[in-house]
Amino acid sequence: MAEDSAVIDEHKINGTAIAEKDMMLAVTGLKTYFFTKKGVIPAVDDVSFTVKKGRIVGIVGESGCGKSMTALSLMGLVPAPSGKIVAGSIVLDGKNLVNLTEKEMCQVRGNEMSMIFQEPMTSLNPVYTVGKQVMEAAILHQQLGKAEAKEKALEMFKLVGIPEPQKRLDTYPHQLSGGLRQRVMIAMALCCRPKLLIADEPTTALDVTVQAQILQLMKKLQAELDSAIVLITHDMGVVAEVCDDVTIMYAGKIVEQANVFELFDNCLHPYTAGLLKALPTLRKNGERLYNIPGMLPNLLQLPKGCRFFPRCESASAICAEQEPDLVDVGQGHLVRCLKYRG
Repeated sequence: MAEDSAVIDEHKINGTAIAEKDMMLAVTGLKTYFFTKKGVIPAVDDVSFTVKKGRIVGIVGESGCGKSMTALSLMGLVPAPSGKIVAGSIVLDGKNLVNLTEKEMCQVRGNEMSMIFQEPMTSLNPVYTVGKQVMEAAILHQQLGKAEAKEKALEMFKLVGIPEPQKRLDTYPHQLSGGLRQRVMIAMALCCRPKLLIADEPTTALDVTVQAQILQLMKKLQAELDSAIVLITHDMGVVAEVCDDVTIMYAGKIVEQANVFELFDNCLHPYTAGLLKALPTLRKNGERLYNIPGMLPNLLQLPKGCRFFPRCESASAICAEQEPDLVDVGQGHLVRCLKYRG
């Protein structure tokens, strides 16, 4: 494990120095493996990225690429006993979370960072009112009394734009629309004003109109609260809408990193190009949507060379033999492809 660090003056991610005053989160060499009877599954394999204060970082990829497991690793919620962080560090505001006990992590969750899960209907308890569930978060993490917690819940409902907030405190999850349930989840996550918010596919189950509202709400609250957000998604349209920086993952590894403008203007990895090519546009009216050929590799039987090689339309023979490193091609734009080696 990486050694503990109470205060970090400068941190290096992929060779780029980031001053502590600018950095909310620094993930370095993170490896989260699952130990099964069939073998070891490298779900997150040597992942490094930073989240600067006041920024929204998108982690993007297909289902199974490791992005949600990266989020669970940050929260210290890797499924045990088979799953385990075997290497790396997760430094939140100068504190290495990997070395904390479960009791210490319980203090970090909610207070310093929170997570919005993918499906609010399965995350909210169906037998308690939504008001009571937000109150519980305030009581647990901020040690508020019942009356204070109720005021806090009402304040948060107003903050996230829930109509008739006083009335909604006494409603149950099934009585709310998908969009309102997601607003309740955001209210709960932001209840203690965390420094970092992790949102795992927060708009997947919502229709397009509500999705736009939730994304704008998150962006507005991030600016108002001066927090940072890690947004887990498979939707490049969502990334273009709200993110400042982007990390593309494939088969447990990062294949490209850049700020959002650089990534959309000058994507370098064939996988990123495929994701962008698959976006529906008005110009493709009547055409079949592009899809990347093949499927994600079995993490128990990874190809010898580049993990994307079997699906890559521009691969050469060397790609089947040599695994590429993540290299900086300039201005912090990183790519894992042999076309850009030294």
